[in-house]
Amino acid sequence: MSSTPVYIICSPRPQVGKTLIARLLAEFLLLKNGDVVCYDINLKEPSLLDYLPRITETADVIDTYGKMQLMDRVIVNDGIAKVIDLGYHAFDEFFKMCDEIGLMKEALRRRVSPVILYVADTDRASVRGYQTLQGLIPPNGLIVIDNEFVVRGELPPVMTASRVLRFRALPVFLKTYIDRLTFSFTGYLRQEKDSSTELHQWIRRNYTTFRDLELSMLLQRG
Repeated sequence: MSSTPVYIICSPRPQVGKTLIARLLAEFLLLKNGDVVCYDINLKEPSLLDYLPRITETADVIDTYGKMQLMDRVIVNDGIAKVIDLGYHAFDEFFKMCDEIGLMKEALRRRVSPVILYVADTDRASVRGYQTLQGLIPPNGLIVIDNEFVVRGELPPVMTASRVLRFRALPVFLKTYIDRLTFSFTGYLRQEKDSSTELHQWIRRNYTTFRDLELSMLLQRG
C-alpha cells in the first residue's frame, strides 16, 4: 500500500492566508480523489470548519489527550489525504509535540508522508519559525508558501532554501468574494463557463500547483 500524505498548513503569524491555502488544497484533493479529511486547529473564526464543515473536524493540542487523539487520527495509512489547518497560537506547541514523539520517524514507519506548507511572512517571528522547522523536518517535506497578498516583494533569503510555491494576489474585490463562507473554488470552476476570467485562471493555476507538488512527492517516495 502506498503512503498517505498529511499536509500541515502553518505559520507562527496570524492573517497570512493560511486558511485560504488550506481551503484551496482541501477542495483540490476532494475534486481529485473524491475524499479528504481536514482538521481545524484554530481559535479565531472564520476557520476551515466554517468553510468546509462536511469534511472538517476540530482538534486541539492544548493537552496530552488532545495531542494523542489527533495523532491517532492523522498518522494512519488509510489512503485518504489529510489536511491540518494549524492556527498560529498552536504553532510552537504542535511542533514541540512532533519533536517529542518523533513524528517524522513514526510517520515513516507507518507509511505516512507529512508535508509542511509553511506560509511565509517577512518578519522576525516568521524567519525564526522557519528555522525551527528546518531543524525538525527533512528538506523534501518542508515547502514554503509565498502568498503575494501578504509578502509584498522578496521572501527572506533563508526561506529560499526550501521549495517555494507562489500564490498570486487577487484584486481586493475578488478576495472579498472568495472569503464568503458559501464560496467554493471547485463550484466556481464548474459554474463559470468563461475560463478566461481572472478568478477562473487563478483557481486553475493553484490547483495545478498542488497537482505538481503531489506528483513530485510521489516521485520522491517512489
